[in-house]
Amino acid sequence: MSKNVLLSFKGNKQIDTEIKLTGSKSECNRALIISALSKGLVSVDNLSVAADTVTLNGILSGLKTDNSQLQTVDVGPAGTAMRFLTAYLAIQNGDFLLTGTERMKQRPIGILAEAIKSIGGNITYLENDGFPPLQISGPLKQTSSKVKIKGDISSQYISALLMIASSLPLGLTLEIEGELTSKPYVDMTLAMLEQVGIRNDWNENTITIEPQSFKTAKLYVEPDWSAASYWYAIAALSDEAEIFLPGLNGYSLQGDSKITEIMANFGITSQFKNGGVYLKKEPKKVERKIFDLKECPDLAQTIVVVCAALGHDATFTGLETLKIKETNRVLALKTELAKIGVKFIEKNLSYKLDCSGLHFPEKITISTYEDHRMAMAFAPLALKINTVEIEEKQVVEKSYPYFWDDLEKAGFTVVSI
Repeated sequence: MSKNVLLSFKGNKQIDTEIKLTGSKSECNRALIISALSKGLVSVDNLSVAADTVTLNGILSGLKTDNSQLQTVDVGPAGTAMRFLTAYLAIQNGDFLLTGTERMKQRPIGILAEAIKSIGGNITYLENDGFPPLQISGPLKQTSSKVKIKGDISSQYISALLMIASSLPLGLTLEIEGELTSKPYVDMTLAMLEQVGIRNDWNENTITIEPQSFKTAKLYVEPDWSAASYWYAIAALSDEAEIFLPGLNGYSLQGDSKITEIMANFGITSQFKNGGVYLKKEPKKVERKIFDLKECPDLAQTIVVVCAALGHDATFTGLETLKIKETNRVLALKTELAKIGVKFIEKNLSYKLDCSGLHFPEKITISTYEDHRMAMAFAPLALKINTVEIEEKQVVEKSYPYFWDDLEKAGFTVVSI
């Protein structure tokens, strides 16, 4: 079975295509948890085919509650599922062993687990304190309605708590300590809860959700803006580009829709019409020097690689969560960008590109570190380098299974090896 993929783009670097993207993984995973909590009152439309969503859907569909036997729940590499299920399982009736891949066992869960334990949850670390696998025994016998949680680690911890809040006997008052990273994802969670009848009160750094019932509703999942970001990158590295992405709108719940503003700096215009967004490349000198990505850290690899390929010495902030993702994304970026002579320099909480040594070899091989976003962020380099080999091509299945097929549709040559 082939593991790697060779990418190239022959002839003029012109992109003219229409790409239909799968449903948003972020929205889908929230919608699935909300639907399960509602006990069937909430249905979900336009489910994502991303592997993480398929995994979570399968787990929720097969879960047995009111069961005296210990159930093993294996999320594999699905980080969102690990976080959301830690909270969800804590309020179910049963004993669960929640685990995942070896990398998942290295990704911290302690802040969320301790928050749940502080209100009466029964969670035990089975190997290393603060990390999966977890034994969770429910249902949670609530002893308090108040919990404090750091805002600068992962917004998924906060979303996990907010989604179970209305199902708790005492509700939940959540105090966010410090600056909130990835705020749009918390906004997304609360907006989706409001769509199904769950009200909240957000006052300064405190969010309160009282005990309340779900209403019958349907959650429609918008196409994935994170996936759209790779087409913006392709447009930025092309000579000419006109790309239509149907289904996307300018009033998205997804934080990664910020890509429209960011890519305007690179001459990529976004026009919303005919039920989607048209991207077009127009001549423009890139002048913006600082990119703050704290509200959209999943765009970091995409934007960093585009700047590097264009020889733009930009500085990036808001990347604090990158080291605890599917891989240490900061280290991965440093390692792979060095292959085109670009330095990614970390200083305090900012990161600066030094493109003075930028060069494009005839061929480059990119390691993905089991990280889907590494594969897709570096793939557009095929517009600058004759042959780009991406290792472990299947990693894209995590969020964008048809990525390689869509590249072929846009004119890339894609060869599995």
